[in-house]
Amino acid sequence: METKEYKVVGRSMPKKDATQLLLGKPVYTDDITPDDALVVKLLRSPHANAVVSEIQTAVAKRIPGIVDIFTWEDVPKNRFAIAGQTYPEPSPYDRLILDRHIRFVGEPVAIIAAENEKAARKAMKLIKVKYEVLEAVLDFRKAKDHPVLVHPEDDWFPPCEVGGDNRRNLVASGENHDGDVEAVLSDCDVVIEHTYHTKAFDQAMMETFRTYTEFDRYGRLHVVSSTQIVFHCRRILSNALGIPKNRIRVEKPRIGGGFGAKQTAVSEVYPAFVTMKTGRPAKIIFTREESHIAGSPRHEMEITLRLGASRDGTIRAIDLYTLSNSGAYGEHGPTTVGLSGHKSIPMYTGSLEAFRFSYDVVYSNTLAAGAYRGYGATQGIFAVESAVNELSEKLGMDPTEIRLKNMVREGMVMPAYYGETANACALDRCLAHCREMFEWDKKYPVRDMGNGKVRCAGVAMAMQGSGISNVDVGSATIKLTEDGGYILMIGAADMGTGCDTILAQMAAESLGCDVDKISVFGADTDASPYDSGSYASSTTYITGKAVENACEKLKKEICAIGAEIIGCSAEEIQFDGGEVIHLPTGKKIPLSDIAYKCQCFSERTAEATASHSSPVSPPPYMVGMVEIELDKLTGKVKIIDYMAVVDCGIPINPALARIQAEGGIVQGIGHTLYENLTFMENGGLIEKDLMQYKIPTRLDMGKLTVEFEHSHEPTGPFGAKSIGEIVINTPAPALAHAIYRATGVWHRELPITPEKIVFGEE
Repeated sequence: METKEYKVVGRSMPKKDATQLLLGKPVYTDDITPDDALVVKLLRSPHANAVVSEIQTAVAKRIPGIVDIFTWEDVPKNRFAIAGQTYPEPSPYDRLILDRHIRFVGEPVAIIAAENEKAARKAMKLIKVKYEVLEAVLDFRKAKDHPVLVHPEDDWFPPCEVGGDNRRNLVASGENHDGDVEAVLSDCDVVIEHTYHTKAFDQAMMETFRTYTEFDRYGRLHVVSSTQIVFHCRRILSNALGIPKNRIRVEKPRIGGGFGAKQTAVSEVYPAFVTMKTGRPAKIIFTREESHIAGSPRHEMEITLRLGASRDGTIRAIDLYTLSNSGAYGEHGPTTVGLSGHKSIPMYTGSLEAFRFSYDVVYSNTLAAGAYRGYGATQGIFAVESAVNELSEKLGMDPTEIRLKNMVREGMVMPAYYGETANACALDRCLAHCREMFEWDKKYPVRDMGNGKVRCAGVAMAMQGSGISNVDVGSATIKLTEDGGYILMIGAADMGTGCDTILAQMAAESLGCDVDKISVFGADTDASPYDSGSYASSTTYITGKAVENACEKLKKEICAIGAEIIGCSAEEIQFDGGEVIHLPTGKKIPLSDIAYKCQCFSERTAEATASHSSPVSPPPYMVGMVEIELDKLTGKVKIIDYMAVVDCGIPINPALARIQAEGGIVQGIGHTLYENLTFMENGGLIEKDLMQYKIPTRLDMGKLTVEFEHSHEPTGPFGAKSIGEIVINTPAPALAHAIYRATGVWHRELPITPEKIVFGEE
């Protein structure tokens, strides 16, 4: 389709912070905060379910360099949630800073504040804890209505009604449907029915959780943290510590990766509490092991799916039930589960007569889960797309043809996606483009390469969303500087995605200037306008529109100031990007004069703030195709070629969009083939570091190609939708499909390891 030609938007350009990062300049939390802060360490529980009966810290406190040691008796008794979500949070208030009741292996039992790390580690060994060990609920399939309660406390509190009940080990439950699923399924020629299982994958971002806290010169709590959610973090700390929000300032520097892990306030409360108790600056840096055993991994899910179709390949009904393991605490549990159905079933809107989506989210005595790129859609799409591929094999139809026959198309209303309309949808063109570019007809057949090796291909498609409809808020403030440049202030967090650059491009396009004239500041709760934060694929779509609106307001303000200078009405003034022009006379006023006018005998200011929220969440769409070489002797899967075509509306910066897609695809490949989190009999994790937890590198990838099909989203800035999350969703079902083609075995549990392939385990 033809798209409007822009000068800045739609063009690839370097990231705003590229030079600083390439030169290794100090930009991250530990780089920019003082080293003379107290070192904060956490003593963690070895038990999955226990009550602390006695804890002795006197000997440990006598270690030179130990400032203090805090236990459950010292902390406030305010229940709170650490999920970074808009108030009122869907996640239950089920945490204390330190709890006498321990609910997973690795939960903090004591907070150690020391002058140095050596003293902290020595003291950790001298703290004596006696536990009353309780029976643990480790199998999430048995957790619902189990006699052992993970949260038996009376002050468990759900801010929103989401079907949770701590007396049943339920974080959330629910159902919605359209049409008579049972009647349609009973009338189908073919019904595919299976259960799919995905593990609790770890984000494994390179910068672990870390936070610095201090009292500022006004006696307020100042928090510098590697976080995606500065405003939510402020609220979380206020709830946990029992202090007013206006006494807390949270800011983030550069973030060394988040992928959703830092949408949860994993580390912030501990140094904040130490600073509150000691009056001194404090810093906590999670080790890699701590990030694995006490972070916020993807929710483990078991998805039971029934998919009904006619013999001609028409998909008529989908019935999907998700059982989600929230672990020891409920953060993000009620919301991730929704995407497993609402972001998978609607892809087949083109033919569906009925659907049903139901779910339960349960507590267990395992590591608490959280947000991870894809946020539940990844799990649901693995199940639905695997079932569609199995249907195509059973019917002897090409899997690309069966998708073209059933997929959602532009203009369709999607009952399974909150009744929204697909106003911008190039999914059909994505499939056609990917099919041609990949040479599907050539690569789809199984080819024997000799020596027990075969080559073949698999396919999958995906959708996601752009922010949370009727909830997310993005804001931007744009200021004119005295030399005619601009400062763009945002509350969204650039975590390596390049949002600072993308938002600057939008501002430059709106204001008719070069992107170098836009300086970006963010995110800081004291200075930035309110923003929900960088998650849910919201920044480009939601905050981007706020930037566009703020710039339009600023242009009107600039024209009004120009009219004051000339002494005419604002209607006679035109802003052309570099100056203002008095239309009747042609007189020009440089922007520097406009800025200086605001500083001398003026009641106007050359700045504007705008907030934006959306009643819809337009989905981006994607098709992925993979060619593999599988060694039947060893079970090794080699990626030969991965091809993806994405519809994210208008890519604001194609280079950054492509990098987002490439990174997400590699993460999805890691989930499918390498990454594994397994629990021991005591509930502890086996894969505690990157020696055991294998993530893919560039050496594990073959050819990787990403291209785009443009659509124009009428509610998005310059026609843009999101891209950050959808890109992780196609590898699992595409690879499972290719592995079936090579071996004749469907694998319905991730990861698909060489052992499973060799022994034919489904």
